[in-house]
Amino acid sequence: MTSPPARAPRNTLSRDRIIAAAKKIADDEGLDAVTIRRIAAELGVKAMAVYHHVTNKDEILDELIDLVFSEVEAPAISGPWRDELARRCRSMREALRRHPWAVGLMETRGTPGPANLAGHEAVLGVLRAAGFSIPATAHAFAILDAFVYGFVLQETMLDIVEITEIAPDFAAAINPALFPHLAEITTQHVMSDGYRFADSFEVGLTLTLDGIGRLLDPGELAAPA
Repeated sequence: MTSPPARAPRNTLSRDRIIAAAKKIADDEGLDAVTIRRIAAELGVKAMAVYHHVTNKDEILDELIDLVFSEVEAPAISGPWRDELARRCRSMREALRRHPWAVGLMETRGTPGPANLAGHEAVLGVLRAAGFSIPATAHAFAILDAFVYGFVLQETMLDIVEITEIAPDFAAAINPALFPHLAEITTQHVMSDGYRFADSFEVGLTLTLDGIGRLLDPGELAAPA
């Protein structure tokens, strides 16, 4: 049986310790486990002691998301826009893989923190310095985040089902006469030596950046009929 955390020494509780404990709980147990009571237990204090440093759980969530943004490398306006945005996307993916609970929260906080704001400002600055119009910049930013967040979400789901482990049973259950392409991709790709879903990230990133580059031509922003 796991022993409860030792009670914290008096006057040692701080906001930073509370946020660090919340992040540990989220990483180990998922975001639903992050409650004031659970954080207090992790720190060996009473719940009311936590409230002396944070107002509520929403405030903790704001801080947690800002911590994730602080782990993401900001692009440099002085560098080539493709290289800088590619570096930022790779760094974002790595941060979200470390903290998969954050995927659904990254753009939802009503009170963004300094790392969050600085990261957004840097991406916008790179796009504007490269010559993207304001509408094109907005489209590019939305597309970049949609790709990274969506890819990480799919990676996380495939981790849960352990796709390479279940692929043989899945293939055996497929009737190739009814689902020939599904059978083909499973047996000849997913079940091949060295298959990694993660390898699709760089392919997708290249295609995404190629598409965003077309927004530098104003004609590419013509409204659909």
